Amino acid sequence: MVFTKLLLWVVQQLILNVRVVSDELYEATHERMEHHAKQLSQEMAQLLQELEQKSQEQRSKEQSPVAWRALLFAALQHWQFWVIAGILLLLILGLYWCLRKRSHEEDSSSEEDRSSSSSREEEEHEEQNEEDEVNEYANDLERHFEEDIQWTYQNLFTECKYVMDFVNAFTLAAKHILLDSSVPELQPCFGIGSAHEGWHPYGENIIHQVLVPLAPPPGHTFLPELCDPGEMPEGNFRIRVELECTCMNEQVEGNMLCFLHHDEEELNWNQGPSLLHTVCTNSYLDVQKTVRRFRQLMKTCWSLLPHSNQWRLTTLPGTRSCKLKMEGEEQEFTIEIILGVQQGNSDIFMSSQANEGIFTPGTIWTTSCAVAEAKFFRLVTEQAPHGNFHLRCLQLCASTLVGTGFSSYTLKTVVMHLLNTTPLSGWCRTHFLLRLDDIMSYLWHCLEERRLNHFFFGNEKIPEEIVVPPALQRAEPVNLFQHLARDPDAQAEAMRELLDMQDRLIRMLNDGH
Repeated sequence: MVFTKLLLWVVQQLILNVRVVSDELYEATHERMEHHAKQLSQEMAQLLQELEQKSQEQRSKEQSPVAWRALLFAALQHWQFWVIAGILLLLILGLYWCLRKRSHEEDSSSEEDRSSSSSREEEEHEEQNEEDEVNEYANDLERHFEEDIQWTYQNLFTECKYVMDFVNAFTLAAKHILLDSSVPELQPCFGIGSAHEGWHPYGENIIHQVLVPLAPPPGHTFLPELCDPGEMPEGNFRIRVELECTCMNEQVEGNMLCFLHHDEEELNWNQGPSLLHTVCTNSYLDVQKTVRRFRQLMKTCWSLLPHSNQWRLTTLPGTRSCKLKMEGEEQEFTIEIILGVQQGNSDIFMSSQANEGIFTPGTIWTTSCAVAEAKFFRLVTEQAPHGNFHLRCLQLCASTLVGTGFSSYTLKTVVMHLLNTTPLSGWCRTHFLLRLDDIMSYLWHCLEERRLNHFFFGNEKIPEEIVVPPALQRAEPVNLFQHLARDPDAQAEAMRELLDMQDRLIRMLNDGH
């Protein structure tokens, strides 16, 4: 009976006290199990003591068959007790081992977490150190380039201003000398090209390009004609010259005679021939004839200019532009004067300049966006925060073009697209290296796509301050990489050259240029 009670009690305790142990209740469960194990051992010892006492009492009685059966039954129950106790002990030990194993896994996991956390902290610390080093290197470069670009820009600005003053002084003197209509009227000039835009490539000789607009003199009108309507918007033009009646203006103009209603002898005696007899071919304004007359006019006016006291002027060969060399005691300038006729009231001109290596007839005038491009860079410089690096970025990238098939115009187009889509605050000193990477990445993407759109033709997102003829703005975009689309080998070669340019740029940055 005692052993039966013991068995029922142990089972009851096991059912009531064994719990599913979670990670949070492990310590409390472990202590409770140890307490129950000690209590169970004490009660088992007490029961064993009672059994021993009963056995001694049985020995003191007579050795009758009934006594022997009782003793044998007690011994049998004693054997069952140890079996049950052993099983329970094994269960307790198994549970205890599981708890210890779980505790060990938790400790290991905790150590791994601490180790992983420490490793992450070390990696973050190393990354921060690397980032600090890169930032320090970038800041050093930016400080150097900031000083350099300020010096370069100031010198370029001074030279460009002097050149512009000289050319405008010449056009003003020409108006006083020209008393006839044998040459188109010269308008105030525009500075164009890399020097006047502020990003002339490092290490190259500076050629100051200036565009002088031409206007029809009294009694004449210019009528532009597109050579091939299918070439819009980048097509070439011919400029037809027509005479118009000035009879109503003869009193206002003084000695001005109407070319239509006076005979040729009278006209030649009083005011000279018209443009049709001096700078035209078959009634179309001829580039080469106009440049030749312009060069003669320059030599005539030179002695009247105050610049002649300090400089020596030399005219250089050229059929579609007037190239000059001005030499002083400590300085010299090379100037290229390009003639152009404005398209309406826009910033787009029909220019005397032609593509290099392509024969262009004398009566052909090419479409030029040079004035609009210079205006775009001037607007960006005015609107950008102080210390903007967009000009220096373009200057550095353009300095890597030597020996490649890329033109500086290609890089300028890339930078104009980026300036038009990236906030100007992103071109500041702290983002200098990022913008250099953007330029190279943008050019690489264009090579992959074999497409680089012209910035003005077909672009409806240009700044509103820049005036473009509506037909050009609404036209289909012009692909400057059209030749790559037709020649896969040229595309592969261009990509190899771009990789060389990137290596060259890195060396330039390391050298501090």
